[in-house]
Amino acid sequence: MHPTLADDLSRLPELLQSARDFAAGEVAGLAERPVTAPGRPPGRAPLPDEGAGGTGALARFAERWAPGLSGSAGPRYLGFVTGGATPASVAGDWLTSAFDQNVSGSVGSWAAELERETVAWLRELFGLGEAHSGAFVTGATVSNTVGLAIAREWLGERLGVDVSRAGAAALGPVDVLSGSPHSSVVKALSVLGIGRDRLRRVPLLAGNREAVDVAALETALAGLGGRPAIVVANAGTVDTVDFDDLRAIAALKERHDFWLHVDAAFGGFAALSPEYAALVDGLDAADSVCVDLHKWLNVPYDAAVQFTRRRDLQVAVFHNASPYLGLPTGEPDFLHLTPENSRRLRALPAWFSLVAYGRAGHREIVERNVALARRLGEGVDALPGLRLLAPVRLNVVCFTLAGEEPAQERVAALARAVADSGEAFVTPTVYGGVPALRAAFSNWRTTEDDIRRVLDVFAAASG
Repeated sequence: MHPTLADDLSRLPELLQSARDFAAGEVAGLAERPVTAPGRPPGRAPLPDEGAGGTGALARFAERWAPGLSGSAGPRYLGFVTGGATPASVAGDWLTSAFDQNVSGSVGSWAAELERETVAWLRELFGLGEAHSGAFVTGATVSNTVGLAIAREWLGERLGVDVSRAGAAALGPVDVLSGSPHSSVVKALSVLGIGRDRLRRVPLLAGNREAVDVAALETALAGLGGRPAIVVANAGTVDTVDFDDLRAIAALKERHDFWLHVDAAFGGFAALSPEYAALVDGLDAADSVCVDLHKWLNVPYDAAVQFTRRRDLQVAVFHNASPYLGLPTGEPDFLHLTPENSRRLRALPAWFSLVAYGRAGHREIVERNVALARRLGEGVDALPGLRLLAPVRLNVVCFTLAGEEPAQERVAALARAVADSGEAFVTPTVYGGVPALRAAFSNWRTTEDDIRRVLDVFAAASG
């Protein structure tokens, strides 16, 4: 064994303690850490010939790179839809690395069964029935891709084509209908060989909504002449957290032949609160569902889950036919259900957080975030330099500069000013043709005091 590696092994407890102390210091200061990285990154160093050992690596990381990592896990990072990491989930994540399980199969380890237990808990949390099976993946993009891959196989079943063998071209043109699809859905269509241009955007409800007009969707389905299609519904759009009427869309299946995929990446968490659960009424009727866990479940990156009613088709797409891996059985190994063969135990941080805080603890995070989003919306509405572009339906505040329709450059400058303050971070968008900013709440640390600080920054930047 290389002497430096052997030395690290002999002093492993001390090395882990040093890493623990460093991490604890960083986490303790997270609330006051600049939300975005200051300055420019260091120049690239040459690859070391002789290693510095684990202690030396920690010291170099602390000096060169740690100062430039953002405070994205902190309470005032309101860009994208970014959760933090609950204390228990951090502990679970560290143990994931320590045990270093490959959850591709069930042989020789209980890790796969732990993932199945976690998936079952999540299925219950989101109000899905036992007809839905699930598996962990990296994020919403892969979850959407897996769901749409199963939908592609379903189209083949309806048309008498084995897509997993013959390829997507054997299907001919595919119709994918959606009102306000997330960009990852479009990316998935490209990856799956269906094609970005096969997405047909269906008219939305009037009143500057992002929810699909179900009557217009039925008209579009009727115009397909009986061909099977894929419908992508949204449970929480990115800009204003609008929800499609999932129950009404599912009812269309009585008259039309389509696969219903629901992108509930973060909006699915409305199911945790009795006050907002009606927004996802009908989710259980979906053929496949995407939920992103490193958003509102507040577990470390990367973690998402994918659910489907047709695990048989999922196996047809993703099974790995190799003697040393084994064939799919009645309870297929996870390597037969997702794009990956090698899979880390992503379920463990989620398992830790669910055990530690339960349904009630995670419901509190959701309800507090929604209340804080509404408080920020009220504050934005009261600032003379800003105006809301949409009601705060759940956990996102969409706003722009007051007055005449603002130029893209002015809105971008506002976003930069907010980021440069080090106090907060928001991301740009375009809503209803208007350049805008959006503040998304999904971090378990965010408090009323953070809202006051964010509003002070908004006032200064827009004044």
